[in-house]
Amino acid sequence: MTTTLPDAQQRVAATYNAASDFYDHPANSWSRFGERTIARLGLKPAARVLDVCCGTGAAAIPAAEAVGPAGSVLGIDLAEDLLHLARAKVRSRGMSNIEFRLGDMLDLRLPDTQFDAVVCVFGIFFVPDMTGAVRELWRMVRLGGQLAITTWGRNLFEPLNSVFWNAVRELRPELHKAFNPWDRIGDPAALREVLRAAGVARAEIVAENGTHPIPSAEHWWALILGSGYRGTLEQLDAESRERVREVNFAFIRASRVETVEANVIYAVATKSPSVARELALS
Repeated sequence: MTTTLPDAQQRVAATYNAASDFYDHPANSWSRFGERTIARLGLKPAARVLDVCCGTGAAAIPAAEAVGPAGSVLGIDLAEDLLHLARAKVRSRGMSNIEFRLGDMLDLRLPDTQFDAVVCVFGIFFVPDMTGAVRELWRMVRLGGQLAITTWGRNLFEPLNSVFWNAVRELRPELHKAFNPWDRIGDPAALREVLRAAGVARAEIVAENGTHPIPSAEHWWALILGSGYRGTLEQLDAESRERVREVNFAFIRASRVETVEANVIYAVATKSPSVARELALS
């Protein structure tokens, strides 16, 4: 029997399947955030790791390297085309301790307390019920294990984010987004509240401000094509897409933009026995 995804997940899957042709373009060098997420966990050899919203393996692959041949990593994503790319990467590396599956983070049907670490990098904000999603991930963390949630901070891709959306609004006002899904947890306090509501009582949360290089207007457009912005472009006709591109290129060249903001928030929580008892009594 085929399971039909909810509308929100269907849109995410369609967007990232479309974006797969540019997802791993050098302009989209997000692997460093996956690597930093895994480094914060201090994974031990033979550990079992679940990476949800794994994309093409930005966190799953460094996790597999960290846990070694005696460990295992399961990567899950909604976008089959991204998983094809992930599988090709691990084949080229000769890695046998990592598996990628198509799946929905809200309906994983995996046993409780199965993993030493559960990871979600730039994915938790795609579901309307983030609290429910975190609760689902947390239940699969074993006692003594860790949950890592990484999300975007405020002002993502500014100043070019606003340029892109203003150009879209001029042509298709109904497609303009004044609010991005990651804005709901764009500061440590908001993320902490979602975690607490999901039963994750304590977490170390660190905000890191940073930038992402934009060496040329072409690189910015490759980022657009290989990211969630692609879903909006797919709803524009060819003439409108070209107009949006022209507006972005003109701004970049006139303003000599060389970087955009890429602020990130990392949260890591450990499921200690004492926390488990507190939850059982609450």
